[in-house]
Amino acid sequence: MKQSINGYHLDEENHWVAELACGHNQHVRHQPPWVERPWVTHESGRAAMLGFLLDCKKCDRGEPRDNP
Repeated sequence: MKQSINGYHLDEENHWVAELACGHNQHVRHQPPWVERPWVTHESGRAAMLGFLLDCKKCDRGEPRDNP
């Protein structure tokens, strides 16, 4: 299910995590060559992606919200 990015935070390993409108969290790592997300490495890039829709696998599985 597609959900929009509402914000971000860093996890305990300093990886960026997107906070989705549904209340779930999803890592948005930039780890070339497997995952290309250079926008996540800069504040302006993350800000530009607010509202962008990501596939939320947790919604698809019916999991409870990460953010109450």
